Amino acid sequence: MNIRKSTMDDLDILLHLYENARTFMSSHSNPVQWGTTYPEKELIISDIKSGHSYVCEDHTKIIATFFYHKADDPDYNEIYEGDWLNSMPYGVVHRITSDGTIHGTASFCLEWALKQCGNLKIDTHRDNSVMQHLLKKNGFSYCGLVHLQDGTERLAYQKTL
Repeated sequence: MNIRKSTMDDLDILLHLYENARTFMSSHSNPVQWGTTYPEKELIISDIKSGHSYVCEDHTKIIATFFYHKADDPDYNEIYEGDWLNSMPYGVVHRITSDGTIHGTASFCLEWALKQCGNLKIDTHRDNSVMQHLLKKNGFSYCGLVHLQDGTERLAYQKTL
């Protein structure tokens, strides 16, 4: 597998991956986190243009996508009912999804992101048991609760090298 930055030529594939992810989430007791429209096409385009959208390929076929950025995330400035593992510079992963064809793809993407920065933070919805399992399986520590800019609560995780 290979990770590369997304391009505008990938947009239709990314939209399809996210559509499938929303259906999967809804069928696995998590219909609220991404609803029926998140992430919107404009957000995905913005991610691509900013250089923070990535795809994972297997023999040139896109099998996963995610947002990665090494920068402070304002949603992580305050944490409740816990603490971050450290206050060192970190990277963030958001909007990760795969097509499910190759076992371990999401883990591969998370490991790639961690290697880029050595200190990775991520959050997920309380109902997203699939993502919670993935994070625990990959050695992420539960750190507490964060609130997104829209006020919704998320479970916060962190892993360091």
